[in-house]
This record gives sequence, structure tokens and C-alpha cells, in this order.
Amino acid sequence: MPALQPQPQTITLQQYEALPADTRVEIFEGIVYDMASPSEMHQTISTELITILNSYTKNRQGTCRVFHAPFDVKLSDNPLTIVQPDLMIVCDRNKLDGKRCNGAPDFIIEIVSPGNPSDDYIRKLYYYKNAGVREYWIVDPLRKTVTVNHFEADLVNVPYSFDATIKVHIYEDLYINFSEISKLLSS
Repeated sequence: MPALQPQPQTITLQQYEALPADTRVEIFEGIVYDMASPSEMHQTISTELITILNSYTKNRQGTCRVFHAPFDVKLSDNPLTIVQPDLMIVCDRNKLDGKRCNGAPDFIIEIVSPGNPSDDYIRKLYYYKNAGVREYWIVDPLRKTVTVNHFEADLVNVPYSFDATIKVHIYEDLYINFSEISKLLSS
């Protein structure tokens, strides 16, 4: 008979909100997972993407807002699931309460950390799809790939290289030229 394994302690929303402000964690089904600090390459990609997305949404003058980490997204209350995507677009302002996004953003980009790529490729893919995220991109600086998941069209794990221009499917006319971003990484 196998030995019983200790079960990880789960956390409540109140306990999460009581953590020190500089604590970098995400919660999946009540279990706390530490997050690594972003690298220089990660920050360069994130800055370029946030600039493109924010400029686009501001020019459209619509309801969508762009956010970057650290900004909480509560995907579920029970069990508690809170993530901090690297970048996101939220078009339903009713999901925003001043502290976080409650429910699925419309568009999420995660930039892969070398120490734990399965987190973005497997765990977050599962949670984002099931929570109702419309589109999820995985940007992998080491592989120099962007994996597009457009859940509304049932397109999952569509790979692009860093020399591609990629359509943001939640908009009719937004394309991101990754070759321009890639040039910054090699300089």
C-alpha cells in the first residue's frame, strides 16, 4: 500500500491579499507557486509589446485596456486561482475592480521563463482556455518562437518564428512584427 503524501496547504483570497506587497506568486487551485524575477530579455520583449498594444488600443478609443505584470487576474474563487500574466487586454471593464481583473482577459501574452517553460505551455494554457480567454500567446525568447492559441477559432499551438508578422485575432487590423522586436534582442 503506497504511503500517504502530505497535501499542500491551500490559501484563501484573504490570506493572499495579506501577503507582503513585493511577494511574486501565483495561485492555482489554492496552492501558492513562486514566480521568478524577469530577465533583461523578458523585460525588453515585454516593453516592446506593451508599447505596441497600448498605442493601438489608445488610438482605437474603445473600451479595451492593456495591463502588464504585476496585475492580478482572478480566474476562479473556488478553488482560488490568481495569475499575473505578463501582458493582457481586458475589454469588459466590469471585470476590473480597481485591484484586479475578475474573470478572463480577452488576450494574454506570457513570455517564457527558462526555469519553468511548462508553466506557460501546459498549466496556463489549460487554465486560460478553460477560463474563457479568447486568445493566448506564448513568447519563447530562447526558441525564438511565438505560439498562438486563438481559442475562439479552435486554433491551438500555432507556431511562428521571431521573423514573422503575427495577427492579433481579437482585432481586425492589428499585426505585430516580431522581426522588429528580435532586432532589439541581438543588439
